[in-house]
Amino acid sequence: MRRGGMVLALLLAVAVVSAAVFQVGYRQSLNALAQRGESDLALASDRLTGQLQRYQDLAVLFSDHPTLRSVSAGAFPGAAADLMLRLADRTGVLNMAYLDDAGNVLAEARPGAVPDTAYMREAIDRAREGALGHAHGVDPGEELRAYVFAAPSYAPEGGVMGILVVSVNIELLEDEWRGDRPAVFFTDDVGEVFITNRSEVLGWRRSADGLSVNAPGGEGGPVNARFIGGRELWRINWSPYLPRRALHLIRDLPKVGMQAEALVDAAPSRRIASLQATVVGLVLLVFGGALIAAQARRQALAEINAGLESRVAERTAELSGANARLRREVAERQEAEARLKRAQDELVQAGKLSALGQMSAGLSHELNQPLMAIRQFADNGALFLERGKPEKAAENLTRIEALAGRMGRIIRNLRAFARQESAPVRRIDVTAVIATALEMTEGRLAQEGVRLERKAPDDPVFAMGGEVRLAQVLVNLITNGIDAMAGSQEKVLEIVLTGGPRPEIRVRDTGPGIAAPEKIFDPFYSTKEVGASEGMGLGLSISYGLVQSFGGAIRGRNHPEGGAEFTVQLPGVGQRAA
Repeated sequence: MRRGGMVLALLLAVAVVSAAVFQVGYRQSLNALAQRGESDLALASDRLTGQLQRYQDLAVLFSDHPTLRSVSAGAFPGAAADLMLRLADRTGVLNMAYLDDAGNVLAEARPGAVPDTAYMREAIDRAREGALGHAHGVDPGEELRAYVFAAPSYAPEGGVMGILVVSVNIELLEDEWRGDRPAVFFTDDVGEVFITNRSEVLGWRRSADGLSVNAPGGEGGPVNARFIGGRELWRINWSPYLPRRALHLIRDLPKVGMQAEALVDAAPSRRIASLQATVVGLVLLVFGGALIAAQARRQALAEINAGLESRVAERTAELSGANARLRREVAERQEAEARLKRAQDELVQAGKLSALGQMSAGLSHELNQPLMAIRQFADNGALFLERGKPEKAAENLTRIEALAGRMGRIIRNLRAFARQESAPVRRIDVTAVIATALEMTEGRLAQEGVRLERKAPDDPVFAMGGEVRLAQVLVNLITNGIDAMAGSQEKVLEIVLTGGPRPEIRVRDTGPGIAAPEKIFDPFYSTKEVGASEGMGLGLSISYGLVQSFGGAIRGRNHPEGGAEFTVQLPGVGQRAA
């Protein structure tokens, strides 16, 4: 019941923290997305204004052309029409026309250059007042969207004597940037989309309340808008080519009389925030689960210890009564004492096996060597500090940090192996792995007076495997060899690496050899003294499983010249793990 409450509390805490991380990450990602979107919108706006500026300059520059001004003086309009037609063909404008000061057409590049429309009258009226006129609308003849510039031509005595009208085809401008990201559209003063790089929203008009956009056919598209961190976020379903969840950005363009708007896809920001929240949640679940598991393990061990103490107390009471009854006969007392000793030995062994069944067998064994290395590096660091060599002490601290990280990876690998998970393999440098294993055991080699003989090719040897797991196996083989040579006069540890399609690592010692080679990979088999801290008999069994997990093979034998030799065969880079 208590464990269920802890699990529920952990899940609730993970949910709350993940939600908070998601919100913070989403806001930050939206801010970054808004900055990029505003930059893209500014570029699109500048591109449109720059394109229109060219045609505006064309109207202003040629409004005072002598050929055009001569028409105002009564000259034949043919030359002026030919001039405007050549200009229209070369610049790609829709049409050009030259008008008198009353707005009557004197010459035009193509017939119908000045349709009787509101937007055309607006531009011409502005030019008649002596200013540059500009307006936009739809040409009723060809149903083309046009942007019109009307530039006045001034008489020598003052006043307007003529007007040059330049009509720009908007579709030609859009062809250069149609389909670009993000979706950009330019709306006029009534909220209607007049220019865009998404043709499906042309003519759409925003409603008065701003909560929907109406298509030309009358069907509306709802806009669900909300603000997150000061950013306006839209949820729409207008078109397959527009994002469903989009960041809405606005930029005023008074120079062209429009408003630039952009819809930037916010889905990547949401995915990034979800990924961040997921990672944080998984990390919290892992650490929380580890804490709950450790608490449960401690509770189970306490219950086992209590049971063992109860059994010991009961057995002690029974033996005390038996001793009281058998005091008169020495032989019977000696026999009872022998049975008591055997029962106590069995009880200790049973207690050890029971505790071992509750704990992770590989954890305590495989972390022993990194812990010893960390202790050695810490001692060395202290000595370096005493000798005034902080840079050497810093190197030892860096190694301690690396070993601590390595211990974390060892725990993950051992847990994956215990659960029979298929851990991924990758291309590793076997030479570097051997160097790592020797680095972790160099203190022990020096302490025991073991001479190391290492043979390896000059070039790196690559194989498929797990770097940390292979290092664990090598550390175990090296420490086993050191232990085996404890009573030998000549202590030599030989490590040979050979390349080829299936690289091999051979570790040989000069100890007494293996008593039962066929049992060396069996769990709990050990030639060391029972009860010793290093004599659990699990190292080679775990190493066997680790090597097999990435498709390799390990075998042991007695070398013909003496000592034990272990061979680790690895899959080549071009081979797949079995």
